[in-house]
Amino acid sequence: MLTIAQARAVIAAGEARAQKIGVPVNIAVLDAGAHLKAFGRMDGAVLGAIEIAANKARTAVLFQAPTEALWDYAKPGGTSPGLEHSNGGLTIFAGGIPLTGADGAVIGAVGVSGGSVAQDLDIAKAAVAALSL
Repeated sequence: MLTIAQARAVIAAGEARAQKIGVPVNIAVLDAGAHLKAFGRMDGAVLGAIEIAANKARTAVLFQAPTEALWDYAKPGGTSPGLEHSNGGLTIFAGGIPLTGADGAVIGAVGVSGGSVAQDLDIAKAAVAALSL
């Protein structure tokens, strides 16, 4: 189970990385049921990226995989073109990463949006690394 303390630690670590690289972002943390556990919008973060951050986290938890891993399935010529239109809409570019417990089970996910795709992924990785179980 993902605790509120863990979710807040994930957000704090993501925000610290974002500040270090100078990119204000939105960070969403969802539990294993894809319900919002915690959210942070840094000063100056793009408003349109709020929903994208939450969708990245939702996509990562629903498929128990990093969001960019779904691109190969959904791209034109992939095995599941249009996959991103399922489940009420998915976000299939980098910045959403599942959170796993000590036993390896998915306990939630983090989604980051507001920078470039590479920056979002960098920040999400820093956020995940702070998860202490």
